[in-house]
Order: sequence, then C-alpha cells, then structure tokens
Amino acid sequence: MGSKVPYGDELRSALGPLGKVRKFGSSPRSRVWRVELDAGPAVVKQFVAGPDAADRYAREVTALRLAARAERPVAPALLGTDDEERVLVLERLDHGRRPTDWIVHYATALAGLHAATGPEDAGVLPEWPGPSMTDVSAFAALADSLEVPVSATVLGDLEAVVERLPQAPGGALLHGDPCPTNDLHTPTGVRFVDFEQAALGNGMVELAYLRIGFPTCWCVTAPPEHLLDKAEAAYRTAWREATGGEAEGDLTDACVGWLIRGDALVERALRETGDHLSELPDRDWEWGTVTARERLAYRLGVVARLTEDRTDLAGFSRLTGDLHERVQTRWPKLKPPPEQPARRGRLSA
Repeated sequence: MGSKVPYGDELRSALGPLGKVRKFGSSPRSRVWRVELDAGPAVVKQFVAGPDAADRYAREVTALRLAARAERPVAPALLGTDDEERVLVLERLDHGRRPTDWIVHYATALAGLHAATGPEDAGVLPEWPGPSMTDVSAFAALADSLEVPVSATVLGDLEAVVERLPQAPGGALLHGDPCPTNDLHTPTGVRFVDFEQAALGNGMVELAYLRIGFPTCWCVTAPPEHLLDKAEAAYRTAWREATGGEAEGDLTDACVGWLIRGDALVERALRETGDHLSELPDRDWEWGTVTARERLAYRLGVVARLTEDRTDLAGFSRLTGDLHERVQTRWPKLKPPPEQPARRGRLSA
C-alpha cells in the first residue's frame, strides 16, 4: 500500500521517509492515507476526480495557510505540499468523543477560523456565493404549489434579503462546508478539516449552520435551544477577543438565505443541476439523517420563529409559519432531526 502513496522526492526530502501507511476512507474527490513520519503521525491527501480538482486543491492550501494565522489552532498544520500531484501532508489529530455541549466548543473555534482573515485579504479566495433571485422564484413557486400564496410584498422582502446578504461586512475565512464530520474534537480544542470549498464572506452565514440544521451537510442536527443560545454567545465572545470588535451581520437573514436554497436539499454532486424545491410536492428523498421534506419542515419552523419580531420580514414570517403548518399536515409522518450528530468515518484526518 505504501508504494501507492503519492509521496515524491520533494516531500521526502522535506519531511523524511514514510513509515507505516494505512489507506483511509474518503469521498470520491480525494484519496487519503494515514502515515507515520520522522516528526510524527500525519495525513496525506490527494485531490482527484473532476475538472475542479485543481481549484479544490488550491482552495484548501490557501485556507490552511490563512487558518494558521489564528491565535489558537483551528485547523491541522500544513506540513508539506506537492502542487503537481495535488497532494497535501497534514498534521494528524486525534478525534475524541463529542461532549454534550459540543456546539459551544465548535462555535468558539468557528469564530477563531473566521477571524483569521479580514477585508485586507480580499481576492485570496472566492467570495461566498449567496442565494439569488432564482432561489426566491423557486421558493415562491413551491409555496404556490402547496397552496400558500406569496404576496408581492413578501417577494420584495425576500429580494431585499438576497441583496443584503452579500453586502454584509465580509472578509471572514469561511470553511465552506462546516459539518459535524468536518470538525475534530481534540484535547486542545476543535479543529476543522476539508477546506475544499473555502471562501471569504460574512461569518453569520456559517454561524447560522447551528440554528438552521447544517444545510450543506448529510448530518442535519437540531441542538436544543439553550445550547444554541450558549454557542452563539460563545462565538460572539471569541470573535470579540480575536478582533477587538463585535461580530457583524444578520443571523436571521443568513437563516432565511439557507431556507430558500434548493441546493441545500441535495448532496454536492447534485447541486446546480436543477430546481430541487419543485420536486418536493411529488417526491421525497433521503440524504443522511433526514429526508428532503424533513429538512424543509425543520428550516421553515426555525425561520418562522426567528422572524416573528422582524417588522421588515413580518409577511415572510407569516408565510413560513403557514407553510410549516401545511407541510406538517400534508406529510404528517415527517420526523425532526436528531439533537446529536450521527457518526460517520472521518474523511481526511
């Protein structure tokens, strides 16, 4: 197995020879090995498959180097690279058992990651792609198909959200897919892995993952309210300590943005392939811990509650509340997401 590891002369010269090697399970987009080096245990990751492999490799290398700026480690150390073979060599970290309040530690590390960059880093990574008016139209069409009409006022409110999201103060180092299988709970804190979709933007769009149920992830999770409040407070405290200022951006807007995105109902390979919201009235499908309709129902409930006191989103609050009631009545067997993340093998570290 060792002979198949893409570990060339340049890496060998810099890091020493390979010792024990073990192939590790990963996504189809990469190959991963656990290895032993003179300096200690490490991970070798090679980006494969698809025309975007070079872009994913470049994003991860850039993001790991930027993350290394953080005062407290928030990612594995990048030990070496081979650009020609698209290979990373990373510090190997032990992933321990998640504590009951894991999202508090997660949110603290997420703030540290986000604070590693600022507006002065514009251009080093792509900007976060927010929802579009196409998403608004698709969501309105779904509501109409469920016999919950959308007024022109609500459409205007949603258009305003779509316009506000990219205008929020940016520059934060966004992970791009901060799922509960892309975090490692180590004795020295949470570290994030798999930065293939890293971007720059406003940190609220990823802090929103906790409340909206990890929208780009197979493991939808619905932590209890008291832990959500504690985690969001921990994020803001950690951001303040790292930057000296208050975290800016609108968490509610971010949650609305995730609700209306049909691509947040399907795994990565199926995104940007069609209008997934339009499929929900006729069929349901499983992805990870919940079905697509269960994802929608949970998000509707969250956004209906978050927007209750927002005068600028009052109509949308009523709409999401009515839609939540309608989907629960139409599909009465829908189940809520689990409170704790499901377990699955670590992909890259």
